[in-house]
Amino acid sequence: MTTIGVGELRRDASGVLRRAAQGERVVVTLHGRPVADLVPHTEVRPTWRPVADLAALFPAVGDPDVVADLAMVDSAVDDPFERDVARDC
Repeated sequence: MTTIGVGELRRDASGVLRRAAQGERVVVTLHGRPVADLVPHTEVRPTWRPVADLAALFPAVGDPDVVADLAMVDSAVDDPFERDVARDC
């Protein structure tokens, strides 16, 4: 870990950033007090998982009455996102 003042950061920003990129942690001070840490960037990429893996993480609770519930519905169940928007206005 290296400590530098704001003045040094202004004079050699590229060099300080290069040191951080190489793995060095740099503490920036203002009037002798630490105000910021420059640390190496670690890129975290999203990890895509198969749906089956996600389903295993969130097991669904079965609805034992789903068939009886659907039988009580008078008409077909529509997807609200497939409606004609102009008709609803």
